[in-house]
Amino acid sequence: MRVDEHGIRHSSGEPVAIVQKPIRTCGDVHVVLPAYNEAVALPSLLRRIAGTDLADRITVWVVDDGSSDGTGDCVADVRGLDVRLVRHPENLGLGQAVQSGLRAALAEAEPDHVLIVMDADDTHDPDVFPALLAEIGAGADVVICSRFVEGGDDSTAPRWRRLLSRGARVVFGRVLHFDGVRDFTSGFRAYRVSLLRRATTHWGERLVEERGFACMVELLLKLRHCGPVVCEIPMRLRYDRKPGASKLRLGRTLVQYTLLLTRDRLAPVPFRKL
Repeated sequence: MRVDEHGIRHSSGEPVAIVQKPIRTCGDVHVVLPAYNEAVALPSLLRRIAGTDLADRITVWVVDDGSSDGTGDCVADVRGLDVRLVRHPENLGLGQAVQSGLRAALAEAEPDHVLIVMDADDTHDPDVFPALLAEIGAGADVVICSRFVEGGDDSTAPRWRRLLSRGARVVFGRVLHFDGVRDFTSGFRAYRVSLLRRATTHWGERLVEERGFACMVELLLKLRHCGPVVCEIPMRLRYDRKPGASKLRLGRTLVQYTLLLTRDRLAPVPFRKL
């Protein structure tokens, strides 16, 4: 077999055309950072984002969720990056911070743009942005930075958080049967804006109703009704860079996961294709 100068394979004297996977172009990137009392970690993360090769295509939306440590003031010191600030006058929880960030970004984003949600505590690495965009360009609608694929790692996280994420993986994996998803609770994901727009058209302000950490699972559950292509890339969680204690409360989060699964089982499927 040989390949000629036109990219055509020849076998037994007969040309066989190579069928290539279509590439979908990606536009600009919107990064949503829900932040509550992250004045120590946020500047470092913003500098990392500003140092990426994609910085001139990125708009960062920092959602200051009622912080008392001056988190919102950090954005004024960033150079070489378009950073916008969304403020909550009081702490409303991670879910509502994500919702506010999505709403602000979608108001300006184009359908071919990509929206990335990540933690503001500097545990997520912006160096994976090119890999996220490559998967979106190859046809994915949602790309999850996963601890549970080859190359993923969360060994720096506290043991109880690792147990929680693994337990959630087993339970959600058995109950939801969501193809392409191993890490249901990861807070580091990329979404095609056109997908989020379709979902927002249906759910509106109810797209994210959970106030706590269960919001990331809730968003996946609702997006699955849009029939998205979902894939995962490895994530090395850098919990060793986190300057403060975790804000996740184990008991409260377990209750939220249980109630979320119950509501999902009882909620009717959307009556029309999304």
